[in-house]
Amino acid sequence: MDMTAWSTRTARPADLPRLRALLAETCDAAVVPSSTLLADALAHDLVRVAESSDEPVGCVVAEMPSPGHVRLSVIAVRSGVRRQGVASRLLTELVQRIPQKSSEPVLISAMADTEQPTVTRLLLACGFIGTRVMRTSGTGDALPIHFQHKFRVEYIDPDARHLVHVSAREQLMESLAPADHAITALVTLSGAPAFEIARFERDDPATLQSGEAAAGIAFSGSILAAVTFLLGFAFTSTSFPDDVRLLLIGATFSTVLSLIVYASASGELARIRSNSFGKIMKWGNVLSEYGGVLPLVISLPVTYAQVSGNPWTTMVLAVVLSAAIAWYEHSEFSIAFRFRRSRSEIALMVFTAVSPALGAALVATETTSWPWTAALTAVLATRTWLYLFRRGSERGITERRQWQIRE
Repeated sequence: MDMTAWSTRTARPADLPRLRALLAETCDAAVVPSSTLLADALAHDLVRVAESSDEPVGCVVAEMPSPGHVRLSVIAVRSGVRRQGVASRLLTELVQRIPQKSSEPVLISAMADTEQPTVTRLLLACGFIGTRVMRTSGTGDALPIHFQHKFRVEYIDPDARHLVHVSAREQLMESLAPADHAITALVTLSGAPAFEIARFERDDPATLQSGEAAAGIAFSGSILAAVTFLLGFAFTSTSFPDDVRLLLIGATFSTVLSLIVYASASGELARIRSNSFGKIMKWGNVLSEYGGVLPLVISLPVTYAQVSGNPWTTMVLAVVLSAAIAWYEHSEFSIAFRFRRSRSEIALMVFTAVSPALGAALVATETTSWPWTAALTAVLATRTWLYLFRRGSERGITERRQWQIRE
């Protein structure tokens, strides 16, 4: 069967009979979820199904025993479509679409024993790591390994890695006993499967957060100084547009507000009360960028137009700044990159990028600039509202692996 012959989607309660038949055909009876558990998973959108010609050919089922923990129950794929990436795609999509019950990432875990190399490779390829051996009452040779999905980027020590044969039970339990050791790969060693076990470096969260808050305060302080200088020039110039003066006044207020927010983050870190450091930093980051940095940069060609009186150099500067903003908006350094983007948001980003050229052209030709200023203010306010109230917490860079080797 060709790879393009199947598609994936979230399973619906009406799929229950066909899912039961698929699981009964492809899995051992001992691992097939009960009808009650399967129905509950369907009700909570915790089942992804792959189908071909309206028939299910694979599925991933999970359960949520608590609002902050999801456990994978079973992964099933029909034999005719195996080795086509069905299981990998289903698992990846399920992880990305896990319902968020709080602002904190949900822990996603799974179990696979040492006699299930296919499942182990799948989990490791989808961002899971094996963290510990689960001691059960089973008498077989297989050891159950607890795997969990890594959301945060963490670093492993390149000099603290070793290989352990899957069959070496005692050594495997000893290697995974420390909390900072985990399975990161399944390889072949001397013709037999072996786990690569690595030690993760433990960072001090308080130190890292303290440095982030200090950097935010220093950055906003620098932006405030630049905006204040530009505002002083605007007040001393008799021909400076009043609407741009109001834009700079708003930028000054927003930047001062971001400084207060960053100071609040420092206080939150010092007291360690509500564990809301991430939320506070999001407010500071959004206010400083869309209320301070972007109004400052967009106002630069307007200021230059007042000083130089040369429309050609003004437009060259404005176009360069517009291109720079457009590149920044699409780079991984921007605040917008840390949130999910919609089509309407992309339109707002485009208007933000062309604003320097548009505003400079209006001022250079002595055209009324009030409509432009009002539109720019509305766009920046909308983006601020969008990221603060309509999006969740800031995400890491999704293109990076969940763990990395520190060089």
